[in-house]
Amino acid sequence: MTGGGGTVGQLNVIRTVDGVRAAIAGWRRAGETVALIPTMGYLHEGHLALVDHGRRLCQRTVASLFVNPIQFGPTEDLDRYPRDEAGDRNKLQAAGCDLLYAPTVAEMYPPGFATGISVTGVSGGLCGAARPQMFGGVATVVTKLLLQTLPDVAVFGEKDYQQVLVIRRFVRDLDIPVRIEGAPTVREADGLALSSRNSYLTAAERGQAPVLFQTLTEAVGRLQEGGEVGPVLAEARARILAAGFSKLDYLELRDAETLEPLERTDRPGRLLVAAWLGRARLIDNVAVPEGKAQ
Repeated sequence: MTGGGGTVGQLNVIRTVDGVRAAIAGWRRAGETVALIPTMGYLHEGHLALVDHGRRLCQRTVASLFVNPIQFGPTEDLDRYPRDEAGDRNKLQAAGCDLLYAPTVAEMYPPGFATGISVTGVSGGLCGAARPQMFGGVATVVTKLLLQTLPDVAVFGEKDYQQVLVIRRFVRDLDIPVRIEGAPTVREADGLALSSRNSYLTAAERGQAPVLFQTLTEAVGRLQEGGEVGPVLAEARARILAAGFSKLDYLELRDAETLEPLERTDRPGRLLVAAWLGRARLIDNVAVPEGKAQ
């Protein structure tokens, strides 16, 4: 592997900022548009759906693979986060991705690195409260990836709904010339949202996990029928814990655009949850259309 990159089959793999910029510059000279799909690897069908979404929007797709250390807290799963770069390369190649950008930690955060991006408002509460270091780390690494690749479009999954809104906010605030696309959550047949962390689940826990999505959809139905927010959410929390989840970080109804708490369904909302099942912290969310007056 030379020049900071190499070729695996037909998929070009690049590990340096200079290398990825040079590759994309060639596409730009040819008048081609570019979509970026940032990932932390251990790819599943949800990630590949993001690649497909990017391919529909642009002529070229770049997937990045980087397990970002600065978004993990000291007691979190950075060291055991699942990794399989060889498998990821094969999946991306089969999905028609044009380039894999897989920088090292030293390339992304060289000695003396001392800059971070902080986002307020939409980053508060929810995952921002449960994982206070997360969104600063996400904002910093995504800003770097956007500036390194300068795509026309960047695609993110709506399973991480709060993250999508955080990214849209700093892209708008910093005048970064990219369109942020949110792609629908991809699910198993029983409704469980696809996630790399699902690999932490035991067989028994995997059987319990779909209760999360089932509970959200039933709660949304009750809200749409005019149910009061407080009692509906209290019952949903109780059901999740009764199903074997050990802890709820949150289950809340928030405004779909601002993530401000909602006490009524008088404007579009989002019902969001984060719950622990064994070693896995599972997150999910469901849209809540404007419902009956309460």
